[in-house]
Amino acid sequence: MAAKLHTGDGDDLPENHEINVTPFIDVILVLLIIFMVAAPLSTVDVAVDLPASTAQPHPRPDKPVYFTVKGDLGLALGNEDVPRDGLAAALAAATAGNRDTRIFLRADKAVPYGDLMEVMNLLRGAGYLKIALVGLEAVPGAPAAAASPGSPAPAAP
Repeated sequence: MAAKLHTGDGDDLPENHEINVTPFIDVILVLLIIFMVAAPLSTVDVAVDLPASTAQPHPRPDKPVYFTVKGDLGLALGNEDVPRDGLAAALAAATAGNRDTRIFLRADKAVPYGDLMEVMNLLRGAGYLKIALVGLEAVPGAPAAAASPGSPAPAAP
């Protein structure tokens, strides 16, 4: 077994020009643990019960065009049932071909959001871009279930 003994002058050790990464890795691991513990604490799950709209309704035109999505996903223009493929022709007849007419869209509570968006895409495909959503007027400070049963009022577009 061989060993090299330093027999030089003085007690000077040779300089080491290599980087010692062990302390760097230790610091990184400590920071990683801190972030792993703190990250779940920074997210907050808050249950929110959104209020009903108490905005002032916009004035209705003299002859509003109501388009309804029923609970069974059937479509109606006014009081007449309309097939999906005849939607553009029925709207053109109801608006006298004026595509700038605002369409008041009503939907049953049971209609899923995706199906409502599909109907809005059908309206946009027919060239009607001015669409107002219709809801019941709510009394300020009253819960949403106690909305007035009067005629529906258009929501703010």
